Amino acid sequence: MVSTEAAYQANEGGGPLDVDKAFYDRVSGSSGGRRLVDGFTIPIRSGRAWEVPAGHLCRIVTVDGPQVGDFNVWNRHDPRERLWAARTRQLQRAHVSTYDRLWSNLPFLRPMLTITDDTLADYGTDAEGGRVHDLLGTRCDPYVNRMLTGEDFDFHCHSNLVRAVLPYGLTEFDVHDVLNIFQCTGLNENDQYFMKDCPARPGDHFEFFAEIDLLCALSTCPGGDLSVPMWGPDAHDPVEVCHPIGIEVYEVDDELLEDWTPPERAAYHNLHGMNLPAWKG
Repeated sequence: MVSTEAAYQANEGGGPLDVDKAFYDRVSGSSGGRRLVDGFTIPIRSGRAWEVPAGHLCRIVTVDGPQVGDFNVWNRHDPRERLWAARTRQLQRAHVSTYDRLWSNLPFLRPMLTITDDTLADYGTDAEGGRVHDLLGTRCDPYVNRMLTGEDFDFHCHSNLVRAVLPYGLTEFDVHDVLNIFQCTGLNENDQYFMKDCPARPGDHFEFFAEIDLLCALSTCPGGDLSVPMWGPDAHDPVEVCHPIGIEVYEVDDELLEDWTPPERAAYHNLHGMNLPAWKG
């Protein structure tokens, strides 16, 4: 069996999935080389969008208890470029952690951010096959909720993200499949998706380095820490297990970025084998 990474590596000189771990360790580990330039708290059952300039660090923090956050990200200057969850699962893995990257969609195909620190990195795989920070599932939404319960609820992650990006000129059509930060999930023996209680505790964090200028958005999931089922016979409103999430954005000293350049978009610029007709005057 050949791993995805091995299949994409060049012969002996490495390949496009190589990560300069020493660089990211230096940038993330130099607490004296960073300055807080933005910080806020996202209340329970809400969403917010914010900018992270290229070369900056962003830290997502569980403020006072376990809480799942549904994360979207776009190119700040061209929102047509956004997280491609499916390709990231293939190029990286289904549950991401330190040194993994989130990749953008076609025709851009480049790393948008690199994960630099994760206090849950040692969680690993639990006895039921659960792992943290997943790209397997996606955001909860009012459409599925209406289908399953016959009721309307306007604070699902999809709705929170829609409201969050409206000030940036984006709409529901721009919201896309998410990275579920702090969420513990897996596939059972029937290859079905499952979710478990969030293992994060106050002060746990998930940090990344912006490879390009980013627009980020996060929803504090209305399911909170997912310890209460949202559907089925035992379901009830889990508001008591909902907690806020903190956001911190840091500027990094220029000398720490000397060996770094923003990634270029994909080099393929052909027309997929199609020839345009030549104009003859």
